[in-house]
Amino acid sequence: MNVKATRHELIEVAQGRRTADLYIKGGTVINVYSGEFLRQNVAVYKDCIAYVGESEASIGDKTKVIDAEGKYVAPGYIEPHAHPWVVYNPISLTKKALSLGTTTLVNDNLFFYLHMGADGFAKMVEDLRELPGNNLWLVRLVSQADYPTERDDFNHEAVRRLLAMDEVVGSAEVTRWPLLYNGDPFLLETIDYLKGLGKISDGHTAGCSYEKLNSIVAAGISACHEAITAKESLDRLRLGMWTTLRNSSLRPDLAEIITMITEGKVATSRILMTTDGPHPAFIEEEGLVDGLLRKAVQLGLPPMQAIQMVTINAATFLRLDEQIGGIAPARRADLLLLPDLTDFRPELVISGGEIVASNGELLASFPEIDWDQYVANRPFGIAKTALEHADLHRFPHASADEPVPVISFRSTVITMRKQLNLPVDKGYVDLSGQQGLVYANLIDREGRWVSRGIMENFATNLDGLASTYNTTTQLLTIGRDPEAMALAAARVHELGGGIVIVDRGQVILEIPLPLTGMMTTSPSFEQAVKYQNALLAAVQQRGYPFHDILYTLLFLTCDFLPGLRLIPLGLYDVRANEIVKQPAVHPFM
Repeated sequence: MNVKATRHELIEVAQGRRTADLYIKGGTVINVYSGEFLRQNVAVYKDCIAYVGESEASIGDKTKVIDAEGKYVAPGYIEPHAHPWVVYNPISLTKKALSLGTTTLVNDNLFFYLHMGADGFAKMVEDLRELPGNNLWLVRLVSQADYPTERDDFNHEAVRRLLAMDEVVGSAEVTRWPLLYNGDPFLLETIDYLKGLGKISDGHTAGCSYEKLNSIVAAGISACHEAITAKESLDRLRLGMWTTLRNSSLRPDLAEIITMITEGKVATSRILMTTDGPHPAFIEEEGLVDGLLRKAVQLGLPPMQAIQMVTINAATFLRLDEQIGGIAPARRADLLLLPDLTDFRPELVISGGEIVASNGELLASFPEIDWDQYVANRPFGIAKTALEHADLHRFPHASADEPVPVISFRSTVITMRKQLNLPVDKGYVDLSGQQGLVYANLIDREGRWVSRGIMENFATNLDGLASTYNTTTQLLTIGRDPEAMALAAARVHELGGGIVIVDRGQVILEIPLPLTGMMTTSPSFEQAVKYQNALLAAVQQRGYPFHDILYTLLFLTCDFLPGLRLIPLGLYDVRANEIVKQPAVHPFM
């Protein structure tokens, strides 16, 4: 992490022989190192803290003095596990994060890498250095769903080149943790390489028992954010993992898991907190890391402990505690002025020595980014006309006497396998008289294959939906009317990626997501909120029974959560580790 201030300059400011650029006077410093609240002043030179104490010797004629009387001076918050692609993009998320006091985002690179490759992603990271705030990255070692060319795409040379970048602090979560459990050679060799660089390896161990966790830790995984009970959190902590407590739009679990601390009284030095990529409206309503702090303190956590978990603990986990995470000389000047220790919304946000937000209003300027320059892959190789065939979106089946495997939703992202006998007409399952069932297809953007399924308890009155917003970023079509599905698919093709809903032959909602099929290119966070709210309202009006449509779409096409899934390799039963129905060659190419 490069800084502008030299050590000689910082020494001179600390001794009063050089004037500070910024001086925060009379506040109560939250010392996350000692756990104390101290009435002290803070002197900043260029982008670093130079002095913390009672002296005012570094104040000069050109020093900007900030009166912090009656205020708390806190380190900037750190989000150690961000997904900057939940309709919003890295710029719009950074804007929102800074306004709420989160000065460091540690971002997952998955969809950027899938569409940009190593060269495009590296160029994007270099250009994003110009952003205010502190954007760091975690690099995926594998995708979230197996596909035929995955190991070619995630190859040694490309992955290691990215892991060596300064902005990359480690590897991102391996959602398919059985690969680690079974000792996948590529993963283990890459993690060893990573450890040699002194970087971390984030984890994802949903559903992993204590006995199996031993193998995951032995494989070199540093942390996990997937515990949903206090016991699961404690299991991870006891095995040496950095344990990340989550409160997100999909899993608002903090009230349960924080009892490990409030009731169990465990040590908190290796405990972090994350929002884990919540949907835009959740951030708008609940906040980001500031929201975690509010919730944690409301649930009985002492403010000092809560702040330590989102500052110095996170920095230590990232192996950056001598650069960020606390208020001390030579640390990056990421500082917040807080009016109290209950709300945690900052009155003033300083990032890299610059005032970037005041009372929630962003003051910093942001560069304009041409996202297209990074993308290596064209949006669609398949012709639009190939998507306009209604039969493409139906489910081929030979006989009504043969049961059909059905993806039955049990919650937002968990499904189970059902077997139903369904009527057949002209070689296709006929859902015209079936209540609660819809067709679902995952279509390769290049037109090489299509994986087909039928779903229950998704959105019973949905005519047609098409979306590139899913964990594969291929084209997902869902609905009860194949003609409407075809119309939605064709419109998404025209948009170059996105989400479209068709009702009674008319497009009633379209959300352009041209950046990898997952993100708007708008720099406005509010635009992402509007899109997400409109989508949720539209599907709920058509029978969607859950609370987070973005994660339902995202995880329908993964291969690590229970139930039936639509993945590039076909209709897949995760528990049985069985391909139930092979993908078909695209019939209209």
